[in-house]
Parts: sequence; structure tokens; C-alpha cells
Amino acid sequence: MSLLVAVTWEPQPWVERLGRHLPGREIAVLGEAFDRDRIRFVATWGPKPGCLDDLPNLEAVFSLGAGVDHLMNYPGLPDVPIVRVSQDDLTHRMSEYMVMHCLMYLRDHARFSAAQRAKRWEDDRSPPIASEVRVGVMGFGVLGQDAARKLKTMGFDVAGWSRTPKTVEGFTVYSGEDGLSEFLARTDILISLVPLTPDTRGILNRNLFGKLARDGRLGGPVLINAGRGGLQVESDILACLDDGTLKAATLDVFEKEPLPETSPLWDHSRVTITPHNAAVSEPEATARYIADQIRRHEAGEPFQNLVDRVRGY
Repeated sequence: MSLLVAVTWEPQPWVERLGRHLPGREIAVLGEAFDRDRIRFVATWGPKPGCLDDLPNLEAVFSLGAGVDHLMNYPGLPDVPIVRVSQDDLTHRMSEYMVMHCLMYLRDHARFSAAQRAKRWEDDRSPPIASEVRVGVMGFGVLGQDAARKLKTMGFDVAGWSRTPKTVEGFTVYSGEDGLSEFLARTDILISLVPLTPDTRGILNRNLFGKLARDGRLGGPVLINAGRGGLQVESDILACLDDGTLKAATLDVFEKEPLPETSPLWDHSRVTITPHNAAVSEPEATARYIADQIRRHEAGEPFQNLVDRVRGY
């Protein structure tokens, strides 16, 4: 079999990684000569139009990352299984990020950080305890559920929201449009981990922020988005921070990346910015995962973490 590496950056590191986990297999690279009839699998991120065409024996496409929105908009996406990467390392990293930032809001870290810079001994106000702060995890898949469990262990009052009905032991899970308003009304810290689809593009907007809880112990609702930049309307985030609809925001993803130097988000006192590194896919683990999935398939077992083309994730 042949595996085609189709990426928009230097492919050689991926060729070497995949070669270590698939010894003896042919690995082809876009831009070099290869027999298109021999390609059975593609590992890709952001494929250029046309590069997945005319692969008559293709059996599956692997996304080199947890998200698949870069593939869902690909013109003429081959009618084969699309497999997304799901690995414990990435899941744990995302949960670390969410726990860290929720704790920073719980303990009013920004206020004490500002006091340190001003060399001011801040008054010792007692923060709320975690059980008094309601966290809402919007997008209750593998990443969302793991973060929810770890936040619950820290004592936070955690609920989830999913596009479709879902039962998860130990949590109230709201679903669909009917459940979204009720979910938002009980949420002090909104965590966004929903996949980017045509239905969710721009969902983090003024209308949604206005439905968040107003009676919380943090003094206003907080947004944490580490899903996709296309989920958020950045002009709405800024306006809602300025008028008090939002108290603060932690953003790991943006409408345009890298975030332009001219973006007012950089200088806003109540915005925390991280450079899309909340949960970076570890390359070696990703290569090992793809190799394992290929071996499962060749042994007659089903692929894991298949993408539902209708839902887009």
C-alpha cells in the first residue's frame, strides 16, 4: 500500500514519523512523482484543491489534527471514510488548559497580577469556592467530557451542552436549540469546544453572550474559546466586554491566525490571549495513531473516530 502525505508545510518530518510506525510501506509526497493508483490512504491538513483527486484506490483520509473543518469544505472530497485524530495526550492538554483558566478566574488572578505590577498590596477579599461557580461546557464530546470531569473534581458546578441529546453519567447535559438558552442561563464560565460547522460558525456572538447568567459569583460571565476561531465574532466579544455583557475572555483561537498586530484584542485589559496552543497534537503520537488505524483496517476492524459527513464532525 501507499500512504500520501498532503500538507501545506514541509512534509519530510511527517514522512519520517509515519515511516517509523509503518516500516516497509511506501509513503508518497505531493510535489514528487508517485503512482496515484497505489495510494490507499492520505494523511493531510488543509489540502489544496485537486490534490485528493484521481486516487481510484483510496480507502481513507486521515486528518492530521483533532479538527476536520479544513476537510469538510474541500471541493470534491473523496467518498471514503474520514478519520479524525483522537489521542489521550491532546485530550489531557485541553483539560489542563481549561482547569488552569477556570481556576485563574475563580481566584481572580488578573486582579492580583495587576496589583503586583502596580506594587500594590491588594485587599484580601475572599473568593468564591469552586462549587459556587457554574461552568458550562459547550461541545460535550471527548474533549469536553474530559475537561468537565476534571473541573468537577476541582469542585466546579459543571454542565454540558451538545447539539444532539446525550447522556453522560454525573452531568446534566442540555441539547439542541431548545436546551441552549437554559444551559446558558446557568453558566458563569462558558467553555467553547464545539466543532466548526456551517451551523456553528459565528455562534459565539452578542445574542448568545446576552443569555449567560447575570447572578454569578464572578461578577459577570466569562468566555473561554479553544475550539475554532470561526466560532467567534470578535467585534461582538470586544463590544460585550466594553459594555459589561462579558466580564472577561480567554481566547486561544481567532478569526484570522496569527492574530494581526492591529487587532484590539491584544491590548484589551480583560482578554487573555494564547497562540492556538491549548492542545497541540503531539506529532509522534499522531503518526502512531494513524499507523494503528491502518493496521486495524487491514485486519478487518472498523476505523475509530469516523467523521459524520452530515454533521461535519
